[in-house]
Amino acid sequence: MLLETFYHIYNHANGFENLYQTEGNYHFFLRQWAKYIEPVAETYAYCLMPNHFHFLIKTKSEEDLLLVKPSPHLQGFENLGGMGKSSGKVIIQQFSNLFNSYTRAFNKQQERMGSLFMPNFKRKPIENDNYLTNIIFYIHHNPVHHGLSDSPFDWPHSSLHTMLSSKKTLVKRKSVLDWFGGIEEFKNLHSQALKGLEKLEMDFT
Repeated sequence: MLLETFYHIYNHANGFENLYQTEGNYHFFLRQWAKYIEPVAETYAYCLMPNHFHFLIKTKSEEDLLLVKPSPHLQGFENLGGMGKSSGKVIIQQFSNLFNSYTRAFNKQQERMGSLFMPNFKRKPIENDNYLTNIIFYIHHNPVHHGLSDSPFDWPHSSLHTMLSSKKTLVKRKSVLDWFGGIEEFKNLHSQALKGLEKLEMDFT
């Protein structure tokens, strides 16, 4: 993965099971996301669906990664800038650590065994401003696309609610709202129908 680059990140359950069986599973996944991913990337938007998820992130700079203090859940950072792993590989490893950590906890709770996520998560760099706007809209409208809600505002497990809140958050709320021209413009655009948007990743989810 490239540094200081926007990526659309998504992954799917490996098989026909859901990634989240309880309300607590959704919250636990976000806590693990903060633990493993926030040290290496900023989060701009997300949506957790029963059997898959979408995130918009921006990977951090080399300077930021060099400031990360190694710990049991943050490994490989001590080798950056030397002969060890490249920064991109360290970021990818953090995603692997996230999935493994969540799977272990989920398997214990659900009394199951084996893999939970598809082995290779998808990551697409955002190549232009139009794509950046569309992907935020698409992520928040994913529950509507899959018929799980009539409105993106009805789905509880996305960053859309965070954008409209004043509560403290790790999501880059101000940057997103500024990108859309303010909260009212953001709300108005998200009230529009999904079909008017450019088709993005429909083949996967």
